[in-house]
Amino acid sequence: MQKNSWKSKLTSSLFVLPYLILFSIFLVAPIVYGVWISLHNWDLLNPVKEFVGLKNYMNIFDSESYLHTLFFEGLKNTFIFVIFSVPLLVIIGLALALLLNSLPEKIKGLFRTMYFIPYSVSVSIVAIIWLWIFDTNSGLINQYLQKLGVGAIPWLTDLPWAWVSIIIATLWWTIGFNMVIFTNALNDVPEELYEAGSLDGTNSWQRLIHITLPTIKPTMIFVILTSTIASFNVYGQPYLMTRGGPGTSTQVLLMNIVEEGFNQRQLGNAAAMSIMMALIMIVISIIQFRITREKKAGAR
Repeated sequence: MQKNSWKSKLTSSLFVLPYLILFSIFLVAPIVYGVWISLHNWDLLNPVKEFVGLKNYMNIFDSESYLHTLFFEGLKNTFIFVIFSVPLLVIIGLALALLLNSLPEKIKGLFRTMYFIPYSVSVSIVAIIWLWIFDTNSGLINQYLQKLGVGAIPWLTDLPWAWVSIIIATLWWTIGFNMVIFTNALNDVPEELYEAGSLDGTNSWQRLIHITLPTIKPTMIFVILTSTIASFNVYGQPYLMTRGGPGTSTQVLLMNIVEEGFNQRQLGNAAAMSIMMALIMIVISIIQFRITREKKAGAR
């Protein structure tokens, strides 16, 4: 019996081993190497990599250091994007899933495909499409506005329109993923619950609040967390659409990290900023998870 148990454990370990190897090579090793770089004055043009300990991290919190401004201005702009994009990604994704479930079976597949196709294209294609739509001088929207006698809107060159443009492009690009996740969750809600609600005389809104949302709460938590993490990693949309403008008002943290690491060639500073960004994302994810879990426990 013990022999069979030993063989079973060995077999299980061998199945997991390829994943552990790839996980270590492509995730653990880069993280460890990134932490090591962040502890050095790592100039790409200087062969000598001086060990400086936590100095790069201390510079981030030193108000007299340029890293302080670079990090916290980028973090502020990233937070602006997260605060406005995540609720829309969750709410609109759920609304589209509810709409999809209410459609006839014949057109459900078409509707699902239509909204999911943008998610399969690259961010560069997304930026090209929305630059053509939002361009101030020759953009599609402003052409129609001018025909209606309305002045052109500086979509990409003025606030708050630059953020509006980036968020709209992001919603169009990624909302299909959340819609599909919510659709799968809605399909798992037992019909018996809706039938019982109908017998009690509940309307559609009451069924949504008291039956649908509590039942899909685990999926809601997953969508909120993944949308927050994805929004924190925003880079392509502001870089390609506004170049961080007007001024630096849409220059998010990831853009500043890339600028410091590859344009200024200071990989040590960039690595320290990246580690701090990752820690902030972890803390926010933990807080979100605990809040939603406590609400779920309280509802019980």
